[in-house]
Amino acid sequence: MRFAFAGIDFLGDVFETLIESGWTPVKLFSRPCDRVYDFNDTTVARARALRIPVQTVRIQPADLAGLSALRCEALIVAGYPWLIKGWETHLPYAVNFHPSPLPEARGPYPLFQAVLDQVPEWGMTAHVMEPAFDTGAIIAQRLFPTGSDETHDQLLAKCQLAAKDIARALATDLPALWKAASPQGAGSYWPRMSAAQRTIDWTGSVDEILRTVRAFGTIESFATVNSRLLHVWAASGWTQPHSEKPGQLVHRHRRHLVVAARDGFVQLTGWSPYPPGAGREAAR
Repeated sequence: MRFAFAGIDFLGDVFETLIESGWTPVKLFSRPCDRVYDFNDTTVARARALRIPVQTVRIQPADLAGLSALRCEALIVAGYPWLIKGWETHLPYAVNFHPSPLPEARGPYPLFQAVLDQVPEWGMTAHVMEPAFDTGAIIAQRLFPTGSDETHDQLLAKCQLAAKDIARALATDLPALWKAASPQGAGSYWPRMSAAQRTIDWTGSVDEILRTVRAFGTIESFATVNSRLLHVWAASGWTQPHSEKPGQLVHRHRRHLVVAARDGFVQLTGWSPYPPGAGREAAR
């Protein structure tokens, strides 16, 4: 099947899996990336190697007409931020990959909240593109358990593996899966996480603080220690009665900081006073 892909490296394995399964790519739609949290290097490099066009501005109606001229049969979307409308006039199929067990957790990026909420099960879903985000009929879905110590990075890897499995299923028989797609129903919407939700609350329990660190992982949470804002990606901790004020730095050994929480202590082992890309290496 001839297809176009819209996305970045976040779910770029979907692009590669479809190619490996025998589909023919005709165009890549991507977007500008900050090269700190979002990347498209691998996906763009693959498209360049295949000598197919690459577009990094938002898809317009003329672009959809252009896909039809290229005899494109399917538009596959995975990690593309802009809503795509009007594809039905030009293409037989348009499928979006969403990292949640739809109809639950529609929204821009629900993985952080999934870890914070300690959901027992998560999933990856492929659905029909509709004029509203994440609402189309479900074409394929893979569900999997999560652990009590789940991290963002681990959950992301599980989603990426599930996405590749779904891509293989689409490559095998998209028309049949499309025909059997199931309407979603009501579901829920999870908004984008705020900076406040990424910030460690030292008056919380050790468990709550460590869950915040795990929820954001290498995307990083924020912490204020000695009136200084830190970017945190790794920590451990323990419960212990004490009389220290929550948030107080009680011990330091080299770059390991021990900070008081409500019911114990948290040791920050991966942190920087600088945001990613701003002198970070010198601080490690």
